[in-house]
Amino acid sequence: MDHLYDTIPVLDLQDFTSDDATKRTAFVKTLGEAYTNIGFVAIKNHGLSDALCKELYTNVQAFFQLDDVVKQKYEIEGLFGQRGYTGKGKEHAKGRATGDLKEFYHVGQDKPPHDLPSTEYPLNVWPEELPDFKTNTLEAFSILEKAGKSMLKAIALFLDLEEDYFEEKVDKGNSILRAIHYFPIDDPDELPDEAVRAAEHGDINLITLLMGASADGLQVLRRDGKWIPITALPDQIVVNVGDMLERLTNKKLKSTIHRVVNPPKEQMKNSRFSIPFFMHPRSDMDLTCLDSCIDEGHPKLFNDMTAGEFLNERLIELGLKK
Repeated sequence: MDHLYDTIPVLDLQDFTSDDATKRTAFVKTLGEAYTNIGFVAIKNHGLSDALCKELYTNVQAFFQLDDVVKQKYEIEGLFGQRGYTGKGKEHAKGRATGDLKEFYHVGQDKPPHDLPSTEYPLNVWPEELPDFKTNTLEAFSILEKAGKSMLKAIALFLDLEEDYFEEKVDKGNSILRAIHYFPIDDPDELPDEAVRAAEHGDINLITLLMGASADGLQVLRRDGKWIPITALPDQIVVNVGDMLERLTNKKLKSTIHRVVNPPKEQMKNSRFSIPFFMHPRSDMDLTCLDSCIDEGHPKLFNDMTAGEFLNERLIELGLKK
């Protein structure tokens, strides 16, 4: 039976990583209920320190304050936005032609796995103007990847899979740390009506771990069609289901549509910053729907494909790849 959340549940990751079987079981149950309904939870005790978050946001803000000409040095043709800088309005939501009012910077695994081609794991691009940018982003990447692996263990248990089901699939996975700048708009009245900071969309990956954004604006589309605001306290991150996990579970777990709306016009002159970690598996992961998620009442909804094939298809749909 559907539960209509007015706010997303808050869970303590230490309850799951502890040796307390009762706490672990309760964590898995609450997480499963949320992910089969709203697709989002807030998580505390995720491993990120306040100091690291502050330093990372300081570096991210400093990068985006550089002149566009300087930033464009790090927009590398042929990487399809998977590493380095992607300029203003280049990405749009699936099914839309108008670019989102944002620019962003991508960091991936620092060293590509030796058994995967470098075309899938391009080397990271680092801004020479900000030497601490590399140190802070790689530290955050590692911590969020570890937290994501714990979340996937809980998800596996909820799905009655072996706890380590996802482990080899995400080890050195093609994950992305994305630093986003929703840039100021001096004259909002000149914008096309459909221009928004991030149009409604689902994430591509298995799960997304979002560090606290610098302003409100994130909204999630509830099952009854109502948009509800998603906010997390400073000590929490938001973790949501992505399209790959929805596909694997034949829509048992919900990749819920979400968006970042424009603030009131007088606030459009202010920047908004956000740092999500998109947890991807290795490209060869099979996303064929789990047999346990298919029955007479839930027929198979998706064609078989690998994570790499799905990512490639979606990059084309987003306008990042032709």
